[in-house]
Parts: sequence; structure tokens; C-alpha cells
Amino acid sequence: MTEVGSAFRLTPVSFEEIPGWRFDDPSSLWTAMADCWNYLQSVKPYKTGALGLTADDLLPLLEHAGSLNSVSAGDARSFFEQETQAFLIELTGTQSGLVTAFYEPEVAVSDLRDDEFSYPFYRRPLDLVDVDDSNRPSHLDASYAFALQADDGLQLYPDRRAIDEGWLEGRNLEIAWARSKVDVFFAHVQGAARLRYPDGRLRRITYTAKAGHPFSGIGRLLIDLGEIQEAAISMQSIRAWLADHPERVDEILWHNRSYIFFREAEVDDLTRGPIAAAKVPLIAGRSLAVDRQIHTFGFPFFIHAQGLTHMDGGRDFARTMLALDTGSAIVGPARGDIFTGSGDEAGELAGAVRSAADFYILIPKQAAERFF
Repeated sequence: MTEVGSAFRLTPVSFEEIPGWRFDDPSSLWTAMADCWNYLQSVKPYKTGALGLTADDLLPLLEHAGSLNSVSAGDARSFFEQETQAFLIELTGTQSGLVTAFYEPEVAVSDLRDDEFSYPFYRRPLDLVDVDDSNRPSHLDASYAFALQADDGLQLYPDRRAIDEGWLEGRNLEIAWARSKVDVFFAHVQGAARLRYPDGRLRRITYTAKAGHPFSGIGRLLIDLGEIQEAAISMQSIRAWLADHPERVDEILWHNRSYIFFREAEVDDLTRGPIAAAKVPLIAGRSLAVDRQIHTFGFPFFIHAQGLTHMDGGRDFARTMLALDTGSAIVGPARGDIFTGSGDEAGELAGAVRSAADFYILIPKQAAERFF
């Protein structure tokens, strides 16, 4: 067992001890592992998280996986059993891990603004700059990774309300126009979208930057206001409440000051998900967003969520996944967001996921020796 600071520890376990392991079929991960291998070889290594696992620790596992021409469910499980050591991520105290889910919505849009389509998706503004310890002014909180380049130095970037009220108008930053402010907001929350144009064209947009302000969930706000019971909170219940209270949409959405900017991405293969933070396409049901301050992209995890049954035909969710994305709300060593796919059906799946979960990280055996 390895203590990692005061927040959590890694406890080695056998694969036989992992609930649901023997029923899983991780073979669909091979495409994503090949994508990660190609990215690491041709572009650059992933940033190392606080856990200390590096891209160099991951590369031999990916290379070995790539040497196998095809794998069955049993072959895939055997590969991980032989090549990795499983560790349960145990949080200090009585806390449990938590999984939610995200998807790629499809939004009806137009190239032109008119009475029907009037809510923009924006590209990154030129006056939005990256911030790190080398240029961060003393008045800017350490959580801010972006800021406004003003004449007198770096300042907080205008928030969601200011942008909705016109801060970016006239800069020619609009990618497309949507019918609904709520649709745009939820695309921000998901970090990607497929855009469907009136002539049938389909394009993709994906996250490129944010205004910098921390994410504040509107679901929690509606619970705290007594508008929706905590047991009933979901993306569907939130959307229904907003539809029933159009006069309060701005009040609720502006509570989340965070604002997302997008870049356009080609839709080369509709069977594959969007390219997210790890710079490879996501795989529905097998891609996990993690806290990148702690974890390193590309590493395999096994998630067991007792009671999360609607995604697997009534059986508890128990799957091997790859860490391929991150998000503002994904904070902590045992916190994850499951990518459910694209379109309305995937949205129905994602909107109902909020479950306690056990997180196991599968560390290549040579690197795992450091954690005993």
C-alpha cells in the first residue's frame, strides 16, 4: 500500500479481487491504445500527473498491445493481467469515488444569424492568453489557466454573463449559430458537439480554451434553491426545468461563470468519437475523463459502480477504460467522467449517470514497483 499525500492511497489488488473483471471485454481499447502510441511517437509525451506516472512508463504497454494483431475478450483480459498491476485508489476517510458521464451532443445550427438561429459558438479570442507560473500576476488565483491580455497586463477574462451580453460581438469569432442558448450551454459542459446544418452538412467542434473562471454546476444550484430534489437531478431534469422557466434561464446559466471556446474539427469517421484532451478519438463507453493534475493520459483504469445498471443491461457498470480526457468539474484521484457516445441516445445515457464508484488504476508492472 502506498500513501499518496493525505488524500488517498494505492492498494495493490489481484484481478480476481476486482468485481466484474471476469465479465469485461476490453478488446475495443486496442484502437485507442494504438492512437495513443502514434501520438506519443509522433507528437509529444503527455503531461505527467502528480501520481508520477509518465508517458515513458506507458509506452512499453502500448507497444506490446500493438504487437498483437487481434484480441478476444479473454485475450484482452489476459494481456492486462500479465502486463499490469491493479491498484485500488482508496480515498482517505469515508469518501467514495464518483463517476458521471458526458457525450457529444448534436446541435442544429446555421452559418448565418437570423431570428431562428441567434446563439453563437465562439472560436478562441486573440486576447485570451494562457497563464502559468511564469506569467501569472499576483492578483490572479492559481486555478486560472487563461486570462485577458489587457493594456495594463493580465486581467480576469469576462465571464459567461459578459460574453452573453455582447463582449465578443463584432470580432468575427462565430463558428455557427444555434437556436437555443441552453443547447450552447450544454455543449460547453460536454466540451464538444456535432453541428447539423440545414443543408445536411455535419461538422464537429471541440474544446480549445476557456475564459478561465471555475466551473459551477447549475444542478447543485437548482438543488440548493429547492427547485429540483437531489435524488431527481439529471441533465434531463435540468433541461426540463429550464424549458419550464424561460424567464430564469439567464439567472441559472450565468451562475456558471465558466465559458468554453471551440475549434472546428473534421468529421472523418462518424463511428469514432471526438478528439479530446489526449489528442486521440474517444471510444464510447471506454473513454474516461480524469483529473489531469493527478493522472496521466493514456493509462488504463477499471471502474466498478455498483447500482449503475442502465448502461449494461441491468448489470453493475464494470469496465476497463482509458484516461483520454479531462474537465473542469473532474477533480480528485477517484473522480471520472464516462464518455457515452454521440447524439440524443448517448445523451440519455449520460444524463442519468451520477454514481459512487471504485477506481482501479492498472499500472505497467515495471512502473508499479515504485508503488509497493
